[in-house]
Amino acid sequence: MDTPVPHPAAPGPRRRDRHGRGMRGPVAPPQVPLAASRAEAFADLVQDSVDRLERRWPQLAEIDFLVLEVPRLGGPGERWDEDAVPLGGAVPAREGRRAQVVVYRRPVELRTKGRDERAALIHEVVVEQVAELLGLTPETVDPRYGED
Repeated sequence: MDTPVPHPAAPGPRRRDRHGRGMRGPVAPPQVPLAASRAEAFADLVQDSVDRLERRWPQLAEIDFLVLEVPRLGGPGERWDEDAVPLGGAVPAREGRRAQVVVYRRPVELRTKGRDERAALIHEVVVEQVAELLGLTPETVDPRYGED
């Protein structure tokens, strides 16, 4: 019986680096925007929208802006109609709790194709929810509402 002869270029046990390309590592260093997760990039777009509005409405500093993956359903077995899935929500301030604006990441992502389109939709959602909390029209909150 023949004994297998090891390949001269690969002495010892097989390693992950079998093609001589070096050890695998991150595609980009953490400080580069490419390394941001989709959730982090989405949260950044929400914060950009809030920053735009806070210049005109300083009272927004009293509102918490949150990003959640998907909206919760009311009860077991309940399902959202595909066209009726909310993109955001507003929760008024209560005793000891600040008002909140929530943007739902997955429904917004599913309705947009690129970063610019996503940023525009996020801004619309934030404006609509802020308008609801303040008892104003979206056009009052942002005069450019609906133009993007």
